[in-house]
This record gives sequence, structure tokens and C-alpha cells, in this order.
Amino acid sequence: MKRPWNIIDSPIYSLQTVDEKGKINMNICTYVTAVSMKPKIYAIAIDYNTLTYKNVKNSNQFVLQLLSKNQIELVKKFGKKSGYKFNKDKFLRDKKLLINWNDFEVLHGTIALIKIDKKNSFAINGDHELFLFNVDKFKTFSESNILTFQDLVKNKIIL
Repeated sequence: MKRPWNIIDSPIYSLQTVDEKGKINMNICTYVTAVSMKPKIYAIAIDYNTLTYKNVKNSNQFVLQLLSKNQIELVKKFGKKSGYKFNKDKFLRDKKLLINWNDFEVLHGTIALIKIDKKNSFAINGDHELFLFNVDKFKTFSESNILTFQDLVKNKIIL
């Protein structure tokens, strides 16, 4: 029988961050939820041992990208490979996967883009830190074909 947290079917996001040299990094976020309506606030848990964590600690503005089913292969690059060892910026540019949106370079072909501003964070006993972000702007491109957790399970990306 599956673990309780593996039976839900939540959307899959990628968080776009930039390092101190201006290089883009993207990771896969499954621990994401809206926690307030007015103002709209998102909570995202980020693994302490990632380049994304370092980038989020050192900056304040990011783009949360809701992925489409067509982007399932990116999960292997953004979620299974560390930004410390794999140059995601080079990968994104070589594959021509980026577009410009509100002065941010983001993934082409997403379901939605959400510009977020870091509000607060909470260190917790575990492998992730919980961050709260205010929603600044957003753009929805589609309301269907959303990549979900169960898509990752069905494709054996998550076991």
C-alpha cells in the first residue's frame, strides 16, 4: 500500500531561481500550496541541500511555474539532478526552452507562471525549510494538461 503522501494528486511546479552570477536554476517542487486568499500567499518547502535553497536564501523574487504533461521529461533534469553538479542554465539555453516574461527567463510551454516575492521562512526539523511567498503577478496559459504527482508515479519517476 502507498504512503499517505504518495496517494494525493497534486500539481508539479518548477521554481525558477537565479544564482549570484545570473545563472538560472530550476528545480521540481511538489510541496507547494496556496495558504491565503487575500493576499494570495504560497507556501513552498525547499530542500536544504539544493542550489535552489541557496538561491532563495540570497534573493527575494522568483517565478513558480506550473508544469504541463508535455514537460514530464524535465522532471528528470530539474528534480533528479543537482544544480551543483548539472548546469541547468546551459541545458535550458542549449535546448531553447526559455522565454521572457516580466523580466524573468522562464520555461516555454508551462500551464501558468506565478511571480512570487519571499515573505518569510521557517526552519523545521527535517530536510526542507518552509518559505512563504506573496503572489505579485501571474499568467495562466491553459487550464488542462497539468502535470501531476500521479503522472510521475505512473511514469516511474517517483516510486
